Amino acid sequence: MEVLVVDDDALSGEMVAAVLEAQGHQPVLADNAVDGMAQLNAHPQIGLIISDMNMPLISGIEFFRELREQGNTLPFILLTGDDPEAARQQESGLSACLVKDFTLDESLPRIMRGVLDGQ
Repeated sequence: MEVLVVDDDALSGEMVAAVLEAQGHQPVLADNAVDGMAQLNAHPQIGLIISDMNMPLISGIEFFRELREQGNTLPFILLTGDDPEAARQQESGLSACLVKDFTLDESLPRIMRGVLDGQ
């Protein structure tokens, strides 16, 4: 499955991409929400979005809200360095929210399975 990864930090984006590739997925990288929107248009087979929360100009939650306003209902996982529960309370429609830390290689695949199985 193609997975859109939106992160303004190239190293973090590459880390998420490596986790996805290890699980057999094809990451499509974007360095901000505007680029993410363009990638969604260029890759209509994308089946999941993973976005960083704290990005300049447009945050991950604002990106999520914009997609929903446009009718895009793809599963959306938000990554944050802050408290994930606070982000979930800010936007209850998120598919999942998890901490971007050193356990991401274990937590992300597990969360993705739960999100994709729940569709």
